[in-house]
Amino acid sequence: MALTDTQKREAATKFYNDWHGIGDEKSDSQRFWIEFFTNVLDVEDVTQKIIFEKRVIIDGQTKFIDVYIPETRVLIEQKSISKELDQKIPQSGGLMMTPFEQGRNYAHWMLPDETPLWIVACNFKSFEIHDMKKPQDPPITIMLEDVRDKLSQFDFMFKKEVKELSHEMEISVKAGQIVGILYDKLLAQYINPDENSLKSLNALCVRLVFCLYAEDAGIFGSKMMFHDYLEPIPVTGMRKALVELFKILDTKIEDRDKYLAEDNPALAAFPYVNGGLFADETIEIPPFNEEIKHLLLVKASSDFDWNDISPTIFGAVFESTLNPETRRSGGMHYTSIENIHKVIDPLFLTELREEFESIKNITVVKIRKTRLQEYRVKLSKINFLDPACGSGNFLTETYLSIRRLENEALKAFSDGQISFGDEKYNPILVSIGQFYGIEINDFAVTVAKTALWIAESQMLKETEDVVHMSIDFLPLKSYANIIEGNAIEIDWNNVIQKTSLHYIMGNPPFVGSSIKSKADAQKRDKALVFGDKQSGKLDYVSCWYQKAADYILGTSIKVAFVSTNSITQGEQVRPLWENLLNSGININFAYRTFDWKSEAADTAHVHCVIIGFWVRSEPHKYLYEDDICKEVNHINGYLVDAPDFYIESRGKAPEGMPKLTQGNKPWDDGGLILSEEERKELIEKYPQLDKYIKVYLGSKDFINNIKRYCLWLVDAEPCDYINIPEIKERFKIVSAIRSASPTVAVQQQANTPYLFSQIRQPDSDYILIPETSTSARRYIPMGFMSKDVIASNSVMTAMNADLYLFGVLESNIHMSWVQTLCGRMKSDYRYSPALYNNFPWPSPTKEQKEKIIKTAQNILDMRAKYPNSSLANLYNPDSMPKPLSDAHIANDRAVMQAYGFWGKLNTKSECIAALMKMYQEKQNEQ
Repeated sequence: MALTDTQKREAATKFYNDWHGIGDEKSDSQRFWIEFFTNVLDVEDVTQKIIFEKRVIIDGQTKFIDVYIPETRVLIEQKSISKELDQKIPQSGGLMMTPFEQGRNYAHWMLPDETPLWIVACNFKSFEIHDMKKPQDPPITIMLEDVRDKLSQFDFMFKKEVKELSHEMEISVKAGQIVGILYDKLLAQYINPDENSLKSLNALCVRLVFCLYAEDAGIFGSKMMFHDYLEPIPVTGMRKALVELFKILDTKIEDRDKYLAEDNPALAAFPYVNGGLFADETIEIPPFNEEIKHLLLVKASSDFDWNDISPTIFGAVFESTLNPETRRSGGMHYTSIENIHKVIDPLFLTELREEFESIKNITVVKIRKTRLQEYRVKLSKINFLDPACGSGNFLTETYLSIRRLENEALKAFSDGQISFGDEKYNPILVSIGQFYGIEINDFAVTVAKTALWIAESQMLKETEDVVHMSIDFLPLKSYANIIEGNAIEIDWNNVIQKTSLHYIMGNPPFVGSSIKSKADAQKRDKALVFGDKQSGKLDYVSCWYQKAADYILGTSIKVAFVSTNSITQGEQVRPLWENLLNSGININFAYRTFDWKSEAADTAHVHCVIIGFWVRSEPHKYLYEDDICKEVNHINGYLVDAPDFYIESRGKAPEGMPKLTQGNKPWDDGGLILSEEERKELIEKYPQLDKYIKVYLGSKDFINNIKRYCLWLVDAEPCDYINIPEIKERFKIVSAIRSASPTVAVQQQANTPYLFSQIRQPDSDYILIPETSTSARRYIPMGFMSKDVIASNSVMTAMNADLYLFGVLESNIHMSWVQTLCGRMKSDYRYSPALYNNFPWPSPTKEQKEKIIKTAQNILDMRAKYPNSSLANLYNPDSMPKPLSDAHIANDRAVMQAYGFWGKLNTKSECIAALMKMYQEKQNEQ
């Protein structure tokens, strides 16, 4: 007998409990999928319908697809729980692929009638579903704990008639697109719109969205109620009809005109909403036209179902759709649900889940019920603050998570009881009144409040399923807990007293603004928090760390923020973390750098960290790297398991090592730099210039094989160039730009326009190190250069360097040091002498040093095998030739052996911890 929907949901809950937190690709995959298909999806004879380890031949080699469902052409690529689905994993042949890319690669080699229509990547904790009929669409991600609520989204696995997925993300994104079109059309109807008009339009869109959701979710009472009220009204009456509706929604039933039901029964049927959403009667509503009415009533209402939108996702999409400039200029980014859980799970949710599971396992019924009731009361008394809440996605997802726990506790408490009896009894204790936020943008504040109301509505339905009774949703509660204002200026105690707060979380603004007024405001904010001297070195997000730290001192409040990894690298670490850690703050969990994923249409591509900190130093601290969790003793400001320390600004090179120097700075506005064509023309016309025109290399030139040249007139005979008109014109350009400089020393150099402003050219062959290079590469490409190649100021040079130094610098050990400690330009590495001067060098034996020299030379030899490829091509992770990759791996091993790390350290953070220890020991010796 087929399972009912309720039984399937119960089976999904059991499946989650059985598999939560475990899963090995090799030993558990087949059992996992058999149980999922059989117990959760209720598929009979599963082993007859699926193929495990299906063979596929790729370039003559046999590969194996983890799971394949022939009837629906579903390909499943399974990974262990420690692997993230957006993480590129090494394949045979040296390629790096995500699980989906691996599945797609298999698909290219399959027979046409077997080519998958769906590719599913799974890591035991989430399912990433790709519809191959829509390859450009983003995948749907379903967390293991959410399967019970999204069972229909797995119908495609065994039902041929499923053409596409109906899912929260797709619906939420489409909803945002509809609202964006509606916004643009309404905006065009305003006469001379000003700031007040735009605020009115934002408020109008929020109200319309609530009405559209309310009619589909049954909040208004009947389906299509909003649509049916407006549909018979002519376009010329739409404004008035909306004004009247909004007023009615904000008026209690007993306060309404007692004859309204006779005059306008459709209007009188609407319930009292409250909550402040419809309170402002001064908003300016523009006139409608037929196109706008059709868009609202057909596209947005009758043709679209708002019932299944995710308030967490939609809140972000809604705001980013209507306010993209605000989002960009303010540095706001919208966190994916997956990344929200990276913050809230270790901060509080995992602990709450574990507590619930332990209570649920109590065998004595009376004790279990007492503890469950106490647990529900506890959930209702926890207060949360997001001090840069934006559209409220952190608050909304946290509310949903806490309410799900409450529903689970209710279900466990009822023990299958059909009804709680009293229809007036409200079993829900958790309230959106527990969720506080601060947000500077007025529109985002309204979106956040609305998202929480929608979340409250959705969770109420789930509670009704548990307790088998109807619960009134309206009127909304008027919680003034999301405050409009600048969180840096506001005293957070005026939002919620710290004696009442338990958790602070969120993703504060990452970066400063390119808009001067915004940038100036952020500069003032930083000065307000840190003072003028320190604020210039710190990213804007640091203000939230310092404000939170000051606020929680003397309390048990726990904090976790997402932010760019720049605050744990380079020169920002000391001014921020030395003060915080010395004041009594402890980092108790952290995610080292990971790639950002966003639900917003204009996705942010940044590298982030998550830092959980509070006053108490926990005995168990957790450090996440590549989503592998490791228990550690201490987490310092660089997010490494090592004592607190800070790189000194050392100007001397390590003993016995060549000095690292920045290259030559032209300060010429291009006057001394030539393209290949310009060089050719000058030499053809003036052959005597040939000896003065040198190859000129900056970071970009070196990595991308770009040919540039420069006039290098050091020790040149003036008679060779002084009378050449083209050279005179170039000198004028140089003189002009230097004369205009505010720096006196540069102004004086206008008298010597034939020379570079700063000359630091090595007088021997040297190693060139790019100052800036992309962090996507495993290694920073470096190279040996002739002293006749002029180094620009965008590279570093090390004279008299040998293969041993080259081998160590090109090793994974040195790269770990760079990745952890270097400054950044966006996400790119910024190499500096301080990195080099403070780097702890090994003390190799003669044999170990010779081995490094040999492996270093092999790297150069392998590069030489590809003379037509740039270093950018050779070091691209997706195209790095295997011989070159193997050469680097051999060099890595040789360097690790010289340090004594080989076979002992397994992760980058372990390596960095060991290097930091070496650094401190060296400092203590000095």
